[in-house]
Amino acid sequence: MKVGGAQLEEAPRLAAFARAVARARSAGHQVVLVHGGGNQIRSLSRRLGIQDRYHQGLRVTDAATAEVVLMVLGGQVNRTVVQALQAAGVPAVGITGADGATFAAVKHAPDGVDLGYVGAVHAPDPGLVRHLLAGGFVPVIATTAPGPDGVFHNINADMGAGPLARAFAAEALLFLTDVPGVLDHERRRLEVLSPTTCARLRQSGVIHGGMIPKVEAALAALAENPAALIKIAPAEGEDTVLHALDPAVGTRFCNEKMAHG
Repeated sequence: MKVGGAQLEEAPRLAAFARAVARARSAGHQVVLVHGGGNQIRSLSRRLGIQDRYHQGLRVTDAATAEVVLMVLGGQVNRTVVQALQAAGVPAVGITGADGATFAAVKHAPDGVDLGYVGAVHAPDPGLVRHLLAGGFVPVIATTAPGPDGVFHNINADMGAGPLARAFAAEALLFLTDVPGVLDHERRRLEVLSPTTCARLRQSGVIHGGMIPKVEAALAALAENPAALIKIAPAEGEDTVLHALDPAVGTRFCNEKMAHG
């Protein structure tokens, strides 16, 4: 599962999410959690007098910002999530890409634009995650990892979830967020989307604003994991994880044949 920083900021919401993870594990599911923390990074950056800059929704990450990213993602947010899971009776271990060489970062420069220490998942190794799962733990993964120069890079959690899900042989990848799914022009939930339908809906303006990067991440994850269940689903509620697996909840992304078959 990928969960965003917005779902992790408020203690009651985080506690409810932790209980939802506990229920999913009680139902027999193994869980790997990938998290973001954009709001928390923004908050600390401002307190330190570091200006936010973005390109196509990605944070421009200079050396000072890279330090903040590591402190917030690998420290504050990661440890807070682990503690909430532990409080809900879920054994959890927080890691970054550096732990167990679970993944490295390779520089990500969309359209040739240098964003600084912004990376993509590189050379994922499932060894540590498999050991943690076998030991009954929930791995909680902060998407920051060292690049070739040894500096920790900022990896967008949405875009990092797909390659990690493939490396871990996940049967499902759930993007849990603050919306009920992808909505049509009348605000009705779209149950299934294919890449072609997504392109048409984006061109017509139905998919717009903050939903664009969510859909792009889901489509990228589908390309990485064509046999897996890929969904955008709501993050609220103490049964949110189990509900997200229900066909009546969220939006599933499928290839053309499955979507129209």
